[in-house]
Amino acid sequence: MSIKRSSGILMPLYALPSPYGIGTLGKAARDYVDFLSQAGQSWWQMLPVGPTSYGDSPYQSPSTYAGNPYYIDLDRLVADRLLTRAEIDALAWGDDPERVDYGKLYENRFTLLQKATDRGWERDADQVAAFVKENAGWLPDYALFMALKRHFGMACWLDWPEAIRLRKPAAVARYREALAQDIRLFTYIQYLFFTQWADLRDYAHKKGVGILGDLPIYVALDSVDVWASPESFQLDEKGFPTAVAGVPPDYFSEDGQLWGNPLYDYETMARDGYAWWIRRVDGAAKLYDVIRIDHFRGFDTYWSVPYGAKTAKSGHWVKGPGMALVGVLRDWFSNIRFIAEDLGEPSPDVVKLLKESGFPGMKVLEFAFDAKESSDYLPHTYPQNCVCYGGTHDNETLLGWLEGADPADRQKAVDYLGLNQQEGYVWGLIRGGMSSVADLFVTQMQDYLELDNTARTNTPGLAEGNWQWRMAADALTPALAKKIAKLTKLYDR
Repeated sequence: MSIKRSSGILMPLYALPSPYGIGTLGKAARDYVDFLSQAGQSWWQMLPVGPTSYGDSPYQSPSTYAGNPYYIDLDRLVADRLLTRAEIDALAWGDDPERVDYGKLYENRFTLLQKATDRGWERDADQVAAFVKENAGWLPDYALFMALKRHFGMACWLDWPEAIRLRKPAAVARYREALAQDIRLFTYIQYLFFTQWADLRDYAHKKGVGILGDLPIYVALDSVDVWASPESFQLDEKGFPTAVAGVPPDYFSEDGQLWGNPLYDYETMARDGYAWWIRRVDGAAKLYDVIRIDHFRGFDTYWSVPYGAKTAKSGHWVKGPGMALVGVLRDWFSNIRFIAEDLGEPSPDVVKLLKESGFPGMKVLEFAFDAKESSDYLPHTYPQNCVCYGGTHDNETLLGWLEGADPADRQKAVDYLGLNQQEGYVWGLIRGGMSSVADLFVTQMQDYLELDNTARTNTPGLAEGNWQWRMAADALTPALAKKIAKLTKLYDR
């Protein structure tokens, strides 16, 4: 299923304004949907909305299915008589309204969610039971996993006692009974999240806005996904990985990138028709209308690094499942639209896989203007079946790129797009994407706000300071919505 000519804005949910330290599924999210609608936008692209862990990255979650407890709207919990205003106001959420303080959230948010659970568990028993039944494929394992994490001081599951690490039935039964209270907490949190999520998604749909979400190709090592399905991963008999994911050395990094995610055992997965992947994408489809598959090239070949290696240098390429898996997902989810993140320098085999899948690939304007050579990221080279991004969450803002680009590269952008001060260089770049033949154009909210790299979402390879930027409460104005809508209409998006 193709995406009709349209446009959207990339805006992490956590980056919305709110009085409680982080964006939530509450009023600010609805206000943002209203803004998108007024601006003529068809899509709200989000980053993954799962729980975060060490490093705060939404791409390293303890569950590929669960929702982030921090996104639960506290005002609605007050309206639902699960919390009092005084209980919320008594806690600190951080000193800077334009940066997320994850430490404060970790300290205080679960205190409130425990109170809400204590008050709502019995009252909402029937609805919770129905929710658990509907999500029986992942929720009981997730709630037990998080309860175990708490019990063992948040240690990685590989450091747990062997009986529960290897999920021996007697140990699982014993801990389910012993940790019943925390299991109840993590179950009810998910009930709250998905109740609020469904309401927000319905609201967006009524306003003509769809949700575009990311599906990281790999799951985190310290996740229930690996602990509960060890047979689907390249693990030894003790549960430890034999190899992990990364990317090889290149122009940007002489050591490559060592991601550390466990690799899939595709041979085992193939025996039941890739059921693990079908369940995973089905979970994502409960959240999103369009799914962007991160690191799509990993389905063709993937970089395998021996577990315990200090860098990715010692890795090697391994052939992936290709269309055997991609075709299953495409055909099984014929009502879902996919986008393939195919950035970098794809091999002929990756190009062939993308073509066979029918999925649109990605083009990034910030990569287009190399003064030394031509680029297939220049808009005149685009196929219609692609998605043009100004920049992604891993890139600079457009203003940041303009400020830091090689002068010759910036001049090429000026010449190519006719950038000028009257229009504004950032808006000229946006115009370049909007006017392209790409079916979908997306750029970051920071670009429409003309923010520099102090508002950057993520800098790959940088350990601290990522995933923190938040939008100012007064940033979205009717004038800005009108300006975006005019450009959107001009280019028939």
